[in-house]
Amino acid sequence: MEVKIRNRSRLMQVVATVLFLSLVWAYAQLEWNVPSSVGRSLVQSRGTITSSDGKVLAQSVDGKRVYPQGHLAGQVLGMMGTTDGLEGLEYAYDRSLASGQDLRLTINTSVQAAAESALRKAIPEHEAEYGSVVVMETRTGRVLAAASYPAFDPNHWRDYSLDARRNRPFLDVYEPGSVIKGLVVAAAINEGLTTPKTVYETPMNRHVGGRWGSVIHDAVDHPSTLTTKQILRYSSNVGMSHIVEKFGSDKLRAYFTQYGFGSYPDMPVVPAATGQLQPLRKWDDLVRVTNAFGQGMSATTLQLASAYNALANDGLYLPPQLVEGVAGPAEKREIVRPEVARTTRTMLQAVIEEGIPHQAGIKGYALGGKTGTAQVVVDGRYSSTIYNSVFTGFYPVDAPQITVVAMAHGAKLSYHGSMLAAPVFREIMKDVLSTWGAAPALRPPRPRKTKSSRSRSPQRVLPEPLLRA
Repeated sequence: MEVKIRNRSRLMQVVATVLFLSLVWAYAQLEWNVPSSVGRSLVQSRGTITSSDGKVLAQSVDGKRVYPQGHLAGQVLGMMGTTDGLEGLEYAYDRSLASGQDLRLTINTSVQAAAESALRKAIPEHEAEYGSVVVMETRTGRVLAAASYPAFDPNHWRDYSLDARRNRPFLDVYEPGSVIKGLVVAAAINEGLTTPKTVYETPMNRHVGGRWGSVIHDAVDHPSTLTTKQILRYSSNVGMSHIVEKFGSDKLRAYFTQYGFGSYPDMPVVPAATGQLQPLRKWDDLVRVTNAFGQGMSATTLQLASAYNALANDGLYLPPQLVEGVAGPAEKREIVRPEVARTTRTMLQAVIEEGIPHQAGIKGYALGGKTGTAQVVVDGRYSSTIYNSVFTGFYPVDAPQITVVAMAHGAKLSYHGSMLAAPVFREIMKDVLSTWGAAPALRPPRPRKTKSSRSRSPQRVLPEPLLRA
């Protein structure tokens, strides 16, 4: 009797195991190999994604999701599995795309191609690990390009690592370094704390923060006294410590918040990181100073572009926009007065023309911008070998139409912002200006010096606004 019971028990175990394995196999078939008729109908009805200039970026063909432009904006688009979006916009807008709704992006394919091309050239050349670029239309906040390197082709997404699929301009958080100085100087002028011609004592190092403070240093040799304009030109940390000395921590941090730091971008649905600002209770003298030159706070390339776009847009912040017709909940807000923004832009023009004309400038075109070279925190300490190279800029200085931010991480060769990120900005601007057909400023020949001769202002020929399809 006991033998029969044992035999029946074994038989039941075998039957149960077989049934369980059958269920697992059936689930696997559903998960990994949806019946072709079901998968085909789901994909075939999925909405199309197009660029602002009318190029198809993602569409369904013969039951498959294809990306006709290959790696162009690959990380922005993401990809889809058998039936569902897995990453990027395919994931973020999965429900609307699955219901057959089309998406039209603000991305312009020629600008996107220029950004990707500049990164593809610079990152390997400097032996960097990765990089990102955001190009923004100044008067609207529309994102014209969001580029990442290494490249990613969603048509063959299984061949790429998770890092390669990452939409770095929106998701990578890092300390931006000295590019923050332009924003802080604008805020200080707006508060009446400084002027472009205010002079400061600027030794190469200075102790700040009292007994529990620290010594800050400058990296670029400069005169012992500098004006505010020269502080930006030489990117002096010591000079910035003077500019924010009487800037209340609560007020300065509020400006950072107004610029968009420490909060998520007002861009519905699209995945984006927030960066970080230290809580106000920690803003002692040292924190206030280090934040003034972009250390101790963090941001994304998208946030930097939005912040600098406010300076380019006469002090008016606009929430970034990636999908046409989908605006964020935040409204426009004035951060600094228009005249302050214009004054700051003029100083940033001098940063290029007097400091790095060959790295960031283009002869005949009025460009403005700021470099940043930031040590990367590794295991809780600032590394002496790993840096982020950053550049922010705009064109033309008097009435900007385009704002650009370029970033590269971990370069082993020429990692300074002026040597890596600034040339990336320059390459992008050369391509964009060529596409626009923007003529350089015309300078008439100098008149002979006579008693009746008068000086003339150079003629300016501004580019036509970026054409939209």
